[in-house]
Amino acid sequence: MRSLRLALPLLLACLALPATAQLRIEAPAALASRLSPFLQAEAGPQRLQAQARDILATEGYFSPNIDIVDHDGLQLRVDPGPRTLIERVDLNVDGPIDKERRQALISGWRLPAGQPFRQEDWNTAKQQVLAELLANEHADARLVDSRADIDAEAARATLSARYDAGPRYRYGELEFSGLHRYTPELVARYNRQVRPGEPYRAADLQTLTGILQSTPYFASVRAELDTAAAQIDADGNAVAPVRLRMRERPGHRAGFGIGASSNTGARVEANYNTPDLFGQAWEFDTGLRLEQKRQTFYSDVILPPDDKQRRHSIGFVRETSDIEKLRTERHAFGIQSVQQRGSVEQRLSLNWQRETRWPDGSVDITSRALVPNAMWTWRQIDNLLDPRAGTVLQLSVGGGAKAALSDQNFVRLHGRIQHYLPVGPRDTLALRGELGRTFADSRLRIPQDYLFRAGGTGSVRGYAYQSLGIKEGEATVGGRYLAVASAEYTHWLNDDWGLALFVDAGDAVDGLKDIRLATGYGLGVRWRSPAGPIGADLAYGEREGRLQLHFSLAIPF
Repeated sequence: MRSLRLALPLLLACLALPATAQLRIEAPAALASRLSPFLQAEAGPQRLQAQARDILATEGYFSPNIDIVDHDGLQLRVDPGPRTLIERVDLNVDGPIDKERRQALISGWRLPAGQPFRQEDWNTAKQQVLAELLANEHADARLVDSRADIDAEAARATLSARYDAGPRYRYGELEFSGLHRYTPELVARYNRQVRPGEPYRAADLQTLTGILQSTPYFASVRAELDTAAAQIDADGNAVAPVRLRMRERPGHRAGFGIGASSNTGARVEANYNTPDLFGQAWEFDTGLRLEQKRQTFYSDVILPPDDKQRRHSIGFVRETSDIEKLRTERHAFGIQSVQQRGSVEQRLSLNWQRETRWPDGSVDITSRALVPNAMWTWRQIDNLLDPRAGTVLQLSVGGGAKAALSDQNFVRLHGRIQHYLPVGPRDTLALRGELGRTFADSRLRIPQDYLFRAGGTGSVRGYAYQSLGIKEGEATVGGRYLAVASAEYTHWLNDDWGLALFVDAGDAVDGLKDIRLATGYGLGVRWRSPAGPIGADLAYGEREGRLQLHFSLAIPF
C-alpha cells in the first residue's frame, strides 16, 4: 500500500533528543490522527514501534511496516499494510427466545462480513445485542463467549459470539417501600405500563419512574425487577416482583418570588401548595400575584387521574387589571378535565365568570357568562423546552347563551400554530400564526376573555401589551376578530447565546372591513436557560413609529 505522508506534531522530547525535538508521524491521514494522541516520544524507539503496532491492530491493520528515523527530528513512518476484513460471523443466541426475534438480532448484527475489522466496532456490536436482550424480556441475558480469529497474512477475520438469553421475564406484583401518606392505589392510577403478567421491558420501568416523579407526590422513585425473587410459572416464564422505592415530597410547600414582564410590569408573588389536601391526595394550590398592571388571587384543587387518565380540577380566581386605559375586575369559578391522548392534550372545561369593566371615557359595563369550552393541543416537536424542529397546533371552541346564565349569545373559535424549521447545524426558523373569531350580534356584554386584543410579547412585538383592539372612549377593548403572523430567525453563536431577527404582523378588530395589520420588526438576544430560551427583543412598531422592549420565555405554548 502506498504511504501518504502527513506530519503532525505530538509531544516534545524523547530520551535521546533535546527538549525542543518533535515526534512526527508519516502515515495515511486517518491513521495519523488515530496515532498521534497516544504515542509517547519519551518511551523510546522500540516502545514507540510497539505502541504504534497495538493501535494499528485495533483499527484492523495487523501487518504494518513501521520505521523510526532521526531526520530533522524523530519521525515515525508507517505503512499500515492491508486492512483486515471480516470473512465470516458466527452468532448464536441460546435460550427460550422467539425465532423471529433471534433472527432479527442476528440479521441486525452491526459488524457483518465484508466490513473492515475495528476493535471498537467489535465491542459495540457485541454490546448492542446484549443490550437488546436485556431491554426486553431477558433480564438475565449474558454474553457467554466471544472470539475474533485474525489471519494477518490473509487479512481476514472470523468473528464468533454466543449469548445465553436466559428465561423470559414477566412482571409479578408491585412491592412498595417509602409510602407513608399515600397508598399503592394512588400509584396504580398512574401505572399503565407495569402490569402483572405482562412481558418485562426496561423502558416500561423508566417510563413509570418518570411519570411518578413528575407528579406532585414523589420527590424520587426507583423501579427495578427483582430477578433474585423470580418464580417459574407453568409456561416456563420467570415471574419477578417489581420493587418501587419511593421518597415522598414534603406535605406543605410555600414559595415567594419576584420578577418582571414587558407585558404586565414588575411583580411579586406568594404561593402555597399541598399535594394531600384532607388526606385524599388532592393537590391544593393557591397564591397571590401582584403585578403593576394586573393583580390575581387564585385557588385550585386538582384530583389524581381517574381510570381513563383524566385529571379533574376545580378552581377560583379573582383578578383586577388596568391595561391600555381599561380597568377590569372579574371573578371566575370553573371545573376542568385534562387528558393526554398520545401527542394530543385535551382540555374540557365549564367556567362561569362575572366581569365589570371601566373604560376611560366610556360607560361601565358588567358582563356574565357561563362557558363550556374544549381545547386540543397537538405537539410534535423534538424538544419541549428548546425546539428546533416540529409543530405545535392548538384549537379551542367555546360559547355562552342567554338561556344558560350568560348575558349574550356567542361562540368563540381560536387557533394557533407554531412551526420550527432547523437551518444548518445550529440555527432555527420559527413561524407562528393565530386566528380567532367570536360569532355574536355584538361584542357588548361579552367578557374580555372571549374577545380578542393583540400586541406585546407572544403577539405583535413593537406594540404595548393588548394595545391593538377596539377603541372605546380612550380605552382599548377586545374585538370579535383576530389575526397574527410572525416569522423569527435565530442564529446561535454558541451553545448558550443567540441573535434573533423577527417580523410580526396582526390586529384585533370588530369587523372584517376594519382589518389593517400592524407590523413590528426588530432584533433580539436569546440565552438558553435551564427553563428554556429567554429572549430580550427590541422591536419597532410601524403604526406608532416607536420602539418597544420585550422580554419573554421563548418556549411553545
